[in-house]
Amino acid sequence: MDTFPTREVEFSERKQFLFKMSTPNFDQLLEAGCHFGHLKRKWNPAMAPYIFMERNGIHIIDLYKTEAKLAEAAAALKNIAKSGKKVLFVATKKQAKQVIADKATAISMPYVIERWPGGMLTNFPTIRKAVKKMTAIDKMASDGTFDNLSKREKLQITRQRAKLEKTLGSIADLNRLPSALFVVDVLKERIAVAEANRLGIPVFAIVDTNSDPNSVDFVIPANDDASKSIEIILDTVCNAMAEGLEERKAEKVDAPAAEGEAPAAPKRERRRVSRKADAAPAEAAAEAPAAEAPAAE
Repeated sequence: MDTFPTREVEFSERKQFLFKMSTPNFDQLLEAGCHFGHLKRKWNPAMAPYIFMERNGIHIIDLYKTEAKLAEAAAALKNIAKSGKKVLFVATKKQAKQVIADKATAISMPYVIERWPGGMLTNFPTIRKAVKKMTAIDKMASDGTFDNLSKREKLQITRQRAKLEKTLGSIADLNRLPSALFVVDVLKERIAVAEANRLGIPVFAIVDTNSDPNSVDFVIPANDDASKSIEIILDTVCNAMAEGLEERKAEKVDAPAAEGEAPAAPKRERRRVSRKADAAPAEAAAEAPAAEAPAAE
């Protein structure tokens, strides 16, 4: 009888160890309006496992599944951040733009909040060329080359720079393809999701009842139209990634100390070997007179 409570305690401790990040509970998700889906006539049948019921012609999302899926996605994103890889956040709808920009900037991750540049993932080298062009314009302004140009040329280059900054400024630090994609509204960002699927990049997404979850690797069933709903999910995800980045920094600090202590062990082994080598001739010399004594008799 006494073993059952201890097992329960061990399980809760293990759960706390795996999910240190604070995931919102059922009541918090309900208050944020994560449970509201779309009209019944607009639903996607593939979302049936995540729908709890229908009320007044509107589908209600099962928040217990949302809670579990959100914890799963947060844990996976934490591991990606801990390994030093980049996650690209994508949200071009009005409700999510500012939230994505603030949260992604806080954890130094790239994001796209304007129109998705077609071929951004599948034709990544061309996008990198455009980013380098933007860097070249900045260099012209800093080294004085910009001052030697005519007024018309200056105006053209300034406009080009502003256009590039608007669409590609947030991904200027993305030197290689991202390791994952986080999408708000799969239906609106279907081109981004299709490109990620083609390249085998895992997709994390807030999926509403009118979207197809089959193209998403980590589905978070929730309302993707309400700003509060988007914010609470992004808070959870970004906090988990921030924890992963902190753990990575801590491991980097501990690594040199561990490397400094490691060489001490081989030295001790060498000393032991040398002592054994010195002791071997002495033992041989002691055994030699003992062997000669019976011969003399």
